[in-house]
Amino acid sequence: MEQEQQRGKPKVVFVLGATATGKSKLAIALAARFGGEVINSDKIQVYAGLPVITNKVTDEERAGVPHHLLGCVRCPDADFTAEDFYREASAAVARVLSRGALPVVAGGSNRYVEALVEGVDGAFRKEHDCLFVWLDAALETLRRCTAVRVDGMVRRGLVDEARAAFDPGLRADDYTRGARRAIGLPEMDAYLRRVVVQQQEEEGNEEELLAAAVEEIKANTFGLVLEQVDKIRRMSTLEGWDVRRVDCTDLLARVAAGEGGDEELWRKTVWEPVEDMVRSFVDNKSGRPLQQY
Repeated sequence: MEQEQQRGKPKVVFVLGATATGKSKLAIALAARFGGEVINSDKIQVYAGLPVITNKVTDEERAGVPHHLLGCVRCPDADFTAEDFYREASAAVARVLSRGALPVVAGGSNRYVEALVEGVDGAFRKEHDCLFVWLDAALETLRRCTAVRVDGMVRRGLVDEARAAFDPGLRADDYTRGARRAIGLPEMDAYLRRVVVQQQEEEGNEEELLAAAVEEIKANTFGLVLEQVDKIRRMSTLEGWDVRRVDCTDLLARVAAGEGGDEELWRKTVWEPVEDMVRSFVDNKSGRPLQQY
């Protein structure tokens, strides 16, 4: 009887992982393959603007897949709480399911994910059949990947984006609210105060301050990665959470070495096993077991 009840529940796939593990790419590929729509669960990407600093997927990268809760909060100072996410994400999942599509929830804010799944006495988990795919890698590989990610963001315009968003009237605690919490904004503050407010643009000074800001962004991003991994490990022990860990170390090591992504390696180490497990999940079969903690 319990198995039959589980079979009748609507399916929801969650893509978990630390920053720079390829969650967005996988979520979009899954949605495209299984007739789904992506629901963003990143607490900074819910805000409009700052596409480089928040690393939002581009229209081209979305490949026509509908996305929800991405850039939907227009006020940068508003706090989009875990309770807000529970309400809005639950409604988005219901809309996607009403169209006969597969909801694919993806993002790095695991507090949001836990709030959705376990909120209001675990109502969501009781009412939905959930599969959690965890993209993970060795910590040293993740550290090097975050550094490569930040360098790429700098090349794509992180500094100009931070400059455009900079307000000289901001105080330190202003960077603890809303979109201003995004890693990349508070770290750039000292640099921007020197070159924008004080108009001191001596080349040596400016380059030194910028280099220090970029290194701080890298350090803080890896600090976030450690928190994300610890949180996912804890969530994987919760009752009723079917968390499947996919080891991406070999793939991400190439990225960390500056060699870029290898599509064939991604297909073999990420896409094929995940496609297989999601197909089995959608078809109410047991998925192929993968390495787990």
